[in-house]
Amino acid sequence: MSFTPLPVLMFAAGFGTRMHPLTVDRPKPLIPVAGKPLIDHALAFARDAGCEPIVANLHYKSQMLKDHLAPLGVATVVEHPDILETGGGLRNALPALMGDPVVTLNTDAIWAGPNPIRLLQKTWNPEKMDGLLICIPTDHAIGHQSSGDFILTETGRIKRGPGQIYGGVQIIKTALLDQIESAAFSLNVVWDMMLKQKRLFGLSYPGHWCDVGHPAGIELAEEMLNDHRV
Repeated sequence: MSFTPLPVLMFAAGFGTRMHPLTVDRPKPLIPVAGKPLIDHALAFARDAGCEPIVANLHYKSQMLKDHLAPLGVATVVEHPDILETGGGLRNALPALMGDPVVTLNTDAIWAGPNPIRLLQKTWNPEKMDGLLICIPTDHAIGHQSSGDFILTETGRIKRGPGQIYGGVQIIKTALLDQIESAAFSLNVVWDMMLKQKRLFGLSYPGHWCDVGHPAGIELAEEMLNDHRV
């Protein structure tokens, strides 16, 4: 168990294709939900958990995000000329993150409940874990139609299959990134390596979570937050 402040990478480089047409004039992380941009919701969790440094990777409409994040003290790494996906994006950002393990945080979800990063920090055990993923029970996932990504076992280890949805927040060691030859690749490649070594674990989230990767998710997320406040 570790409470040492960890660096965090907020994934903010995507094109937001599913959010069209709202992403015609702005990147998806700047779309407002409940009165503030999506990325500010993620940033609040990172700050509350004491993460340091806080970094965001950028690509689509990167200058708009730079202008928004610079006054907030968030470092940025622009992926150019091509987008690098989650695994390549994390490896590209390692010099700015300056630490290991790291937290990665998707910026297209809204949470109603405890800070998922804090939950991960309390459970993290580097002696047996190379990765620890927040997973969402399907009946706690709003606006996301899926049978799940992972099955959680009694030991906390996870395996692929229908069960719970990956919630987009994790603590992960980065050493295996150097073994990937491709410049652009998904973190699923690294997770598969960890699964073979029985070093990938999951933690079930007790609150509710809403996918805001599509326009209908905005209203669903705001309704979820209102219900949570009642």
